[in-house]
Amino acid sequence: MGLFAKVFSLSVLALALFAGSAQARTVKGCNIKANASCVGKNLGGQNLRGANLSGANLQRVNLSKADLRGANLKGADLTRANLTSTNMNSANLIYAYLPRANLTGANMTGATLTAANLYRARLAGANLYRATLPFANLSGANLTSANLSSANLSYSNLSYANLPKVNLTGATLTGATGCSTVTPTGTLDDKDCTN
Repeated sequence: MGLFAKVFSLSVLALALFAGSAQARTVKGCNIKANASCVGKNLGGQNLRGANLSGANLQRVNLSKADLRGANLKGADLTRANLTSTNMNSANLIYAYLPRANLTGANMTGATLTAANLYRARLAGANLYRATLPFANLSGANLTSANLSSANLSYSNLSYANLPKVNLTGATLTGATGCSTVTPTGTLDDKDCTN
């Protein structure tokens, strides 16, 4: 076989391998891809780092202790999902729908949650350091002991949120509703955070 034929054969093999790696993978019955439907699946503890689940239906899915670092969850429906202790560092959750989701103890450092719906979500002890949450709906959310230091909460809705011991040191609250007083220690004065 000539040199050209060998190079051509290796190129075709490389392309076939690349095409196979670009396909969605299945994890515990869930096809990991954009617009997937994985309602009620158990993906707890799974490595989903960098996964593209944009627009996916993930209602009531168990993602506790999963690795979702850098994952794309833009516009995903995570209603009542269990994201307890999940690593969501730098994840994209723009327009994500997370009402009543359990994010207790989740690591969401640097996550983007612009216009995300977190109505009555449980975020107690969550780390949202440097997270981006402008226009997010956090009304009725439980943010007890959450770390929101250096987070951007501009124009977010914090009405009726549960806010004891929240760390807001260096956070941006421009135009946020439901809250008007940040104490010198960077926490919210609960009395002024209800409409």
